[in-house]
Amino acid sequence: MLRSRTILHSAAVAVLLVLTLSCGAAHDSDEFFVLVSANLQLPYWKAAGAGFSNAAAQMKVRSDFTGPQNFDPKAERDALDQAVQKKATGILLDVTDAALLKDSIDKAVAAGIPVITIDSDGPASKRLFFIGTNNYQAGITGGQRLAQELKGKGNVVVFTMPDQPNLQDRLRGYKDALAKTPNIKITRVVDIQGDPRIAFDTATQIVGKERDKVDGFVCLEAQSGKEVAGVLNSYKVRGKVVIAMDTDPETLDWIQKGLIAATIAQKPYTMAFVGMQMLDNLYHHKPSSLDTDWSKDTFAPIPSFVDTGSGLIDKANVASFIQAGKNLSSAPK
Repeated sequence: MLRSRTILHSAAVAVLLVLTLSCGAAHDSDEFFVLVSANLQLPYWKAAGAGFSNAAAQMKVRSDFTGPQNFDPKAERDALDQAVQKKATGILLDVTDAALLKDSIDKAVAAGIPVITIDSDGPASKRLFFIGTNNYQAGITGGQRLAQELKGKGNVVVFTMPDQPNLQDRLRGYKDALAKTPNIKITRVVDIQGDPRIAFDTATQIVGKERDKVDGFVCLEAQSGKEVAGVLNSYKVRGKVVIAMDTDPETLDWIQKGLIAATIAQKPYTMAFVGMQMLDNLYHHKPSSLDTDWSKDTFAPIPSFVDTGSGLIDKANVASFIQAGKNLSSAPK
């Protein structure tokens, strides 16, 4: 049954993408699409920005990638409000704080601007739908690998940002995966608050005072994995398991050096590229209403969730992953 649902979901997404790609070729000067995030300096979001701008360039429409350079949900909300004031044709939004951003999302939709969320969702808002990773499944994948690496026993520290819905889903996936190995226990959950220094300082404290009490580190976002690996390397600590998230160069380097066991690779370029195409499609083929809960409509003209996929990167495939990235960056756009 699960396989059947997966096939049907994939088929539905494929049909939607065909419709998106075949939408009217004519574009006009009024089209202006905006991608809003809360931490533009991260390699992850630079990849997303490239996907967004490349899709816009192919369609010859105006676009902007905006938000704070460092993690700041309130500044992200301001950037979202400014995009509405500039009368954006459509907005792609990374939801860092669902409660904080809800009113601004709803105001954008009320103004007739479609909002699609990527990477992290805000389902309580009036956003149209979500494009990104199945974060619960990513957590299951990470949890299974963690259990394998720890051989079914050990104490684990988790680094996260608890207010983000995507990270909540990942942690839930880890906990459900680890329920099958009751001798693995999550003993501490650390809120890094978007600041990698907190991950560094916490890992340093653990290595200095609690080294024998912690066997593994789970990093649910992109910044903490490389910090933990760096601390373990500095103190020449071996035998600890680190499961990271995302594929910035330092994380991949630590996998090659053996300090990070594995990381979960997402597809931020794909999220933003497909998101740009779908926003354009919504401009040319507007649904009858922007504030309808289409997720409850069997014959909805739009999806409720587009899964862009994820995968596990470890020492066995990290070199081929790096080479594939180089091939993509050198390919003609």
